[in-house]
Amino acid sequence: MEIYEAVIKMLKIVESLQKAYPQKKFTLDGRLVGDMGEVLVEQDYDLELYKELKKHYDGETPDNRKVQIKTTMKNTLTFPVDHTPDHYLGIKIHMDGSYEEIFNGPGSIVRDAIKNRKVTKTNLHAIPINTLRKLNESVADEERIPKRIKTSMQWPAKLSDV
Repeated sequence: MEIYEAVIKMLKIVESLQKAYPQKKFTLDGRLVGDMGEVLVEQDYDLELYKELKKHYDGETPDNRKVQIKTTMKNTLTFPVDHTPDHYLGIKIHMDGSYEEIFNGPGSIVRDAIKNRKVTKTNLHAIPINTLRKLNESVADEERIPKRIKTSMQWPAKLSDV
């Protein structure tokens, strides 16, 4: 099963549960969303995920840039308190199964924007995606991780396409 198909199927299940039990959200959170985002990014961007967990980084580009990938389905993305990633790539997965790039650039750009924040108990800063979108506008094209040229893998347009 390809990641695109799996994400759509999980979101269909969530949608069904939300309709059956409207008092509950049934949100996909935490590790599952993060892992889905990492695989989506690896398939669509010119980088390779590490085979094992590495402190602070999820993968690397062919030109040896170390990348931290963050994923959300909400309105904030997290950024580490204790280090500045060489490269930070944040995405948001939408309930229709599509996703959007929120930030793709040097971690130092984000760090500079939040440098006056206090240390948190979770060791993560929550940053509104609108803030990151605005910061993303200042990233030069050559500082971004480029997307791969699309092959036969295509993201379904909507839930009903799966």
